[in-house]
Amino acid sequence: MKKKPAFQLRGVIRIAPGLGMSLLLYCTFAIAQPNSDKFELNDTHFHLTNYIQEGTDIHDFLKIMGTKVGRVALFGIPLQQEWSYPNSGDYAPTYYLQTDAPLYYYSFTDAYIAMAYKSLTKEEQARFDPMITGFNPADMYAADHIRRVLQTFPGVFTGIGEFSIHKEFVSAKVAGDTASLLNPALDRLLDFAGTVGLVVLIHNDMDVPFAKEGSPPAYLDQMKAVLKKHPNTTIIWAHTGMGRIVRPINNHAAHLAAILADPQFSHVYFDISWNEVAKYVVATPESTRITADLINRFPDRFLFGTDEVAPTNQEQYLRVYEQYQPLWKLLDENARKKVLKGNYERIFDGARHKVRAWETAQGMSPARDSH
Repeated sequence: MKKKPAFQLRGVIRIAPGLGMSLLLYCTFAIAQPNSDKFELNDTHFHLTNYIQEGTDIHDFLKIMGTKVGRVALFGIPLQQEWSYPNSGDYAPTYYLQTDAPLYYYSFTDAYIAMAYKSLTKEEQARFDPMITGFNPADMYAADHIRRVLQTFPGVFTGIGEFSIHKEFVSAKVAGDTASLLNPALDRLLDFAGTVGLVVLIHNDMDVPFAKEGSPPAYLDQMKAVLKKHPNTTIIWAHTGMGRIVRPINNHAAHLAAILADPQFSHVYFDISWNEVAKYVVATPESTRITADLINRFPDRFLFGTDEVAPTNQEQYLRVYEQYQPLWKLLDENARKKVLKGNYERIFDGARHKVRAWETAQGMSPARDSH
């Protein structure tokens, strides 16, 4: 009878440090959160910089967010548009549609985003969830890049992305191997993201541009196969698989509903970012109603994002939010709150806690700064 309490005590002593660290992480994390009730929305999809790695100063962007936007998933653009003089002469392209010159992966974007984030006060940092995006998803070493970024900037990043596999006009311009859903490099980085707890934001068109009427979507089955292979990784499928000219596939909402109703895809979410997506959703009262019905049916699985790139004022930044007003009016109150704020907070709060815990277990600790 005397040994049992001693064993229990030893057990308590043995696990107490772990419990203490978990409680410390939890308490620190909980204190850091901004008051959600003060803001109208969160932004799941935002590019601070553009295709030539120029953008909005993060302190100016905080002013643009103002009292409208509470929290933002923050990333640059992983691709740099080359300025090829033989191609465009003295004209310096700033967007991938302005030249035939190739794009190439620009890994410094992650360091730039990290340093911009670290220039903020702790209260300001709490409004951002930086994302790692400067890797080549066709490279088996992509997961190693993500690990190195976490090691170099512990306490900063919450997820990876937005990165692209199949993207209209972009994929064919990228120098080197073309990214593919069939490449084991993608599986390797998704496995690593799941192990760490990183949120994944992935752009993958469901179909090819100018698809033949009635043909099956080119990449839907491949994408579903990838998603099924990574049940422990939280994945947000950007734009619900649509693009600028990759229109909604036949019965688009029904295909989404089938994914959302399948327990094998319980880790999969969709964002409705980008004005090019909004134009399809609000094109007609019928298209808006179909989208609203789907979101009202699965309110926990959709997130709003702007997909704005380096905006200079609040009107420009929130144009997609305003464009979606017909949709917001058709959502019930519960669904609207979740899409605009609640789902972001649940998913990214959970990821923050998991990533910080993983970093702590790896012996990584954020360097102290003046803030």
